[in-house]
Amino acid sequence: MLKPRPTTTRELMNLDGIWRFALDTDVGDAPWAEILPGALDVAVPASYNDQFVDPRIRNHVGRVYYQRAVRVPRGWDGERVVLRFDAATHEARVYADGVLAAEHVGGYTPFEADLTNRVRPGQEFLLTVEVNNELTNTTIPPGTITVDQAGRRAQTYLHDFFNYAGLARSVWLHSTPRTHVQDIVITTGVADRAGIVDYRVVHSGEARVRATVLDADGAAVATGTGAAGALRIEDVELWRPGAAYLYRLRVELFDGEELLDSYDEAFGVRTIEVRGREFLINGAPFYFTGFGKHEDTAVRGKGHDDAYLVHDFQLMEWIGANSFRTSHYPYAEEVLEFADRHGIVVIDETAAVGLNLGVQGGLSGRPTTPTFSPETFNDRTREAHAQHLRELIARDKNHPSVVMWCIANEPASNEDGAREYFEPLVDLARELDSTRPLTYAVVMFATFRNDQIVDLFDVVGLNRYYGWYVASGDLETAERYLRQDIQGWVDRVDKPIMMTEYGADAQPGVHSVWDQPWTEEYQASYLETHHRVFDEFPEFVGEQIWNFADFQTSNGIHRVDGNKKGVFTRDRKPKTAAFALRARWRALGNRKPESTIDDTD
Repeated sequence: MLKPRPTTTRELMNLDGIWRFALDTDVGDAPWAEILPGALDVAVPASYNDQFVDPRIRNHVGRVYYQRAVRVPRGWDGERVVLRFDAATHEARVYADGVLAAEHVGGYTPFEADLTNRVRPGQEFLLTVEVNNELTNTTIPPGTITVDQAGRRAQTYLHDFFNYAGLARSVWLHSTPRTHVQDIVITTGVADRAGIVDYRVVHSGEARVRATVLDADGAAVATGTGAAGALRIEDVELWRPGAAYLYRLRVELFDGEELLDSYDEAFGVRTIEVRGREFLINGAPFYFTGFGKHEDTAVRGKGHDDAYLVHDFQLMEWIGANSFRTSHYPYAEEVLEFADRHGIVVIDETAAVGLNLGVQGGLSGRPTTPTFSPETFNDRTREAHAQHLRELIARDKNHPSVVMWCIANEPASNEDGAREYFEPLVDLARELDSTRPLTYAVVMFATFRNDQIVDLFDVVGLNRYYGWYVASGDLETAERYLRQDIQGWVDRVDKPIMMTEYGADAQPGVHSVWDQPWTEEYQASYLETHHRVFDEFPEFVGEQIWNFADFQTSNGIHRVDGNKKGVFTRDRKPKTAAFALRARWRALGNRKPESTIDDTD
């Protein structure tokens, strides 16, 4: 699905701002057919939960309603009129003047409603959006809803971040010609000093297709005709980590000499390859440094904010990070576009977090019930997962910053049924995109001895917390455990291995001369211990710390105002560990550290 943008043939209107708002408990049977009752307003884009002081709203489980009036520009007569939601967490129904126009399940991918035959240019219509935040065993991510004796509904889930909900990303009204470009697929390669750009265009109606590659200055450097083809860019400028260069593919549709539609898609020429135990970008070994992140800020929740986007990337540049993982869901498209422009490498992850009932058994990893079964996570769950994977790859396939797909975070890959669940998803991902490697984040109690799916994937991503959840406060033991763990994976697989999560909570301002958990010094010592071990293994290809910044979680006595594993606070102030990381990562750049293992014998 192409992101809407204004072109010579298209127009775009942003619908962000203040909308009317109501809970399902405060409306009638058909709230989309009338003006919402009450006096509540809500900001879009933003999660609704923290905008209000009423706990009834913050902890609401069920449907909420957004509403506003929209006037269609009168100049759009004869055009398609399309309503676009960048996301609605986690399920949405869209009504135009009381008539259902679209439905979508999945909280982090876009969807559209074609309103061409429902609205009239120059006139106003009432837009009502029903958003449901409920998570079940067949949603991605999953969860469980309970009802207590007082009739109150509560949502539980197995992921450690708050279940923010609502319209957290932008809403748009845009026009396209009746005959229009529907999708563009771009893959790139390199031959000698030339870039090879394979493209495929999907469009409605009958039209002649022209494709032109424009360089960063807007000059045409290659052109071709037809809905599919290969274009050659002589003396190509490659997209490189830390040194991004973007071209644009301009796709134009013609009827004779009449221009029907025009759309520009940015892309970068680069190659990705896993060769043995190396991860290669443009044929050169790449070492990941960076973070797992979250879309999480005060008041906005998961609401996208351009100021935070710019500042977060500034902090990543300051600290020397070259990459991040979109834990644990696809981020806003603006984030990937920014990464494209600034040469930051992205591991793009699905919203499949919490597929592990072993978490209920604590660190033993012994599930109270099997994770994969007809009663728990089943064929319907996997189909929801597959649909999410389709929508993620369809949205993000042309971003040069995206170098790998992460299919799930911490699934029960050590349990029976894991292979039957994941193998069809791996096959689907490779069918949808054969150009990028696949990974998953391996939970701590899925070990090199019992993991059942690692052979299906290209890169081993380990989530490990030695020194925090295991051997807490004992970094000497933690170092020994970590070294043994990595060595076990090295002996088992001939694949690149990286750390996709490792970290320790640090409460800002808490200090100690001893290795005391929750202090800033312990967090820094914890990371230093891990880096010492990482540097011993030439098979290691990266380190992404959990987490970039502190973030909000659900209520629980083991969390005080959220998860504090951030290297930065929730309002982006550096902790002590940030300065040590800056020294390490700025010295490394994109290079693998020199191994301390003597293998000369």
